[in-house]
Amino acid sequence: MSESTISHLECSKTGKVYDYKKLHNLSDAGKPLLARYDLEKAKKTLRPENLAGRRRDMWRYHEVMPIPENTELVSLGEGGTPLRRLVRLENKFGVEELYMKDESVNPTGSFKARGLGAAINAAIDRGVEVFSIPTAGNAGGALAAYCAAAGKECHVYMPKDTPAAFRIECESAGAHVVLVDGLISDCGKLIAQIKDEKGWFDVSTLKEPYRLEGKKTMGYELFEDFGFSLPDVILYPTGGGTGLIGMWKAFDEMQELGWIGSERPRLISVQAAGCAPVVRAWENGWDEAGFWEGAHTCASGLRVPGAVGDFLMLRAIRETNGLAISVTDKEMMEYSNILAAGSGVFPAPEGGAVLAAYKKLLDRSEIKPTEKAVLFNTGSGYKYLEAFQLGE
Repeated sequence: MSESTISHLECSKTGKVYDYKKLHNLSDAGKPLLARYDLEKAKKTLRPENLAGRRRDMWRYHEVMPIPENTELVSLGEGGTPLRRLVRLENKFGVEELYMKDESVNPTGSFKARGLGAAINAAIDRGVEVFSIPTAGNAGGALAAYCAAAGKECHVYMPKDTPAAFRIECESAGAHVVLVDGLISDCGKLIAQIKDEKGWFDVSTLKEPYRLEGKKTMGYELFEDFGFSLPDVILYPTGGGTGLIGMWKAFDEMQELGWIGSERPRLISVQAAGCAPVVRAWENGWDEAGFWEGAHTCASGLRVPGAVGDFLMLRAIRETNGLAISVTDKEMMEYSNILAAGSGVFPAPEGGAVLAAYKKLLDRSEIKPTEKAVLFNTGSGYKYLEAFQLGE
């Protein structure tokens, strides 16, 4: 395995440089830290033609991952998910090319395995023994699983109305679960109050540098999935937005590696009507999203009223000529069933949300029938049975 070419961490707001060998949460400015690499060095071995013989999970891109060569990885096989062509839905909607990147086949049933897989390995390499996370569901399950695999202690705080499958999943893996009367933001506040005293390392969304690195591999995989090219449009369900920001970061890295030029897929953020801070900010031309009061939606992964990376999401959307759109819970549940019936994949409500958004934008001519579009199904519907029962 060629070694990681990580060179430093950089504040996403101020550009201040930090030592990647040390343990970090946010920058001194209270903003996410971004991992940077020596891409001139990386391009010597990280080339499209060299990928064929590599391992199939997300660690195939090891030159641009934050783990040293001699580290023994804690891995459950995260990444390498299928890109499924939705032929029946193409016919239904009268479009030429519609695809689904199916993240539900990841370990623990969601895309969160990528981010937590990267974060856990990086943190353990830097001496962490005890982890904590506020979660809407899938991130907690992923952290619990990787902590179990690594033999590390795990503390998960989740809203008490989180679907039961997530709580059971965490407890089964040995995590200490605390149910909170509130939102994920309230869970995060509780952890922040006690983590230092208890010696916990907080792996909240974008509050450490490396979950983003796991998520960015979705962008690298799309490039491979499409035969070393990229689609025209990507629709992505955004709560904390790490996946959207991660792919945006991946495309910039790929340009520096010489894989692509300045072209980018249009990045479309899809949120729930009951919790749409990024949509509101995009529509108003704001640089930051602010807090969404009274957040509610059956898609627990989208119930994130305030995201620390809001300004990065908005920058990614604008720089790629994308947009932000919301759908109602009724629409996302209806289209979850349409997606399942048209593909055979039982999606999370977030997957239904992106299909509902795609149809809206198609009807508005904001996506053309000739454009190559990718929908991200970020998780499995099996964890959201309460939402599907309510939708009946």
